Amino acid sequence: MDYLKHAFQVSLGRACEVMNISRSVYYYQSKKDDRLVIDKLQGFAEKRPTEGFWKMYFRIRKEGLPWNHKRIHRVYKLLKLNMKRKGKRRLPARILRPLEAVNHINTSWSMDFMSDSLISGRKFRVLNLLDDFNREALAIEVDTSLRAERVIRVLAQIIQWRGKPQRIRVDNGPEFISSKLGLWCEEQAIHLQFIQPGKPSQNAYIERFNGSFRKDILDAYVFESLAQVIIRADEWMHDYNYNRPHDALNGRSPADMLAVGLWKTRDGFPTNPHPETTITMKEFSNLELS
Repeated sequence: MDYLKHAFQVSLGRACEVMNISRSVYYYQSKKDDRLVIDKLQGFAEKRPTEGFWKMYFRIRKEGLPWNHKRIHRVYKLLKLNMKRKGKRRLPARILRPLEAVNHINTSWSMDFMSDSLISGRKFRVLNLLDDFNREALAIEVDTSLRAERVIRVLAQIIQWRGKPQRIRVDNGPEFISSKLGLWCEEQAIHLQFIQPGKPSQNAYIERFNGSFRKDILDAYVFESLAQVIIRADEWMHDYNYNRPHDALNGRSPADMLAVGLWKTRDGFPTNPHPETTITMKEFSNLELS
C-alpha cells in the first residue's frame, strides 16, 4: 500500500480501493504475543535438540501452561524447528546361504568395505574384493568416497582380465543395495548374493581378509595422505597374492593355486617350491578364458 501511495501519488483510500481491501485491514496490528512460547520452545530445542514437536508439546502441558497444540505448532514451524524424519529403509528377507568351498575361479567373489582415517583426521574408505576359490585379492580400492558407481567401475575393470564371477557375496551396505549396482549385475548375469543383516560371519572369507589387512596395514602405520595408503596397500596385496602362505590353502599362496595350467579339485594343486611364479595371475586368467 505504501508503494502505491508514493509511486503513483494517490491517497490511502484510492490505494485500498485498487487492491480491493479495506482501510481497517491496513491499520490492523496483531495483538498476539508469542514471546513466551518462543522462549519455551527455543529452550527445549537447545537442551534436547533431538526431540520433536509432540515431545515439546507434552512437556509444556506438564508444566501447566494453557497454550493449545495449534498455537504451539504454529510457533514451532515459524522457528523452523520441524525436522525431517528419515524413514528406515526396509530390506527384503535375506535367506541364509552357508559358505561353500568352491573348486574353480570366478565361481564366487566376496566384497566388503572398511574405513579408517589419516593422521589429519580425514576419513577414507577401502573396498576389498576377493576370489573365494584361492583367496586372491582382486582389488583394494582406496578413496575418501566410494559410491555405487565407483564399485561398478572397479568390478568392470577386474572382469576385463579376470572374467565374470557367477556370484558376488556382499553385506547390506548402502552401496551394495543400490539399484544401480543391482541393475548392472543383472545386465552382466551376475548373482548378487546378500548375507543376512547383522551376520558378518556369513561373509567370513572377506571378513578374514579385512582382519589381516587392518592388522598389517591400517593398524600398523600412520598415514599422512591417501597416496601413502594406496602404495602400502598395493605392496601388501602383491605379497598377499604371490608370497604369503595361507592356512586355508594348505600353506600355499593364491598364486600357487594358479601356477599350474589346469585343475580339477582344490586338492590337486601342488605347492610351488619357487618363491616366485613363472606366470602372472592376469596372464594365467587370460589363458584360461581363451
